Amino acid sequence: QVQLVESGGGLVQAGGSLRLSCAASGRGFSSYTMGWFRQAPGKEREFVVGISRSGGTTYYADSVKGRFTSSRDNAKNTVYLQMNSLKPEDTAVYYCAAQEVGARLFGHWGQGIQVTVSS
Repeated sequence: QVQLVESGGGLVQAGGSLRLSCAASGRGFSSYTMGWFRQAPGKEREFVVGISRSGGTTYYADSVKGRFTSSRDNAKNTVYLQMNSLKPEDTAVYYCAAQEVGARLFGHWGQGIQVTVSS
């Protein structure tokens, strides 16, 4: 079982940057595909980025391509989301999630962290 804790959120002006971190505890972090999701007020949770177990492959939602970058450090049991050129529409609660090998869905979630982008 993996436990996930996000950090690094906050308030930033449009055009600014933030880096989110997600620290994992428990065993086998490197065996999980990791992902970031977000949920804006009044909207459904949406996929932002997925990153493979090695970190060598990432896939991004079209809305964040070219602005967001995800990476992971398996030695530190941590996954990151670097967010640049932030827009007010990026305002949301951001969640880190883990997907076990062979699982169809992301089954482990962090508590979420608020990111607010002011115009």
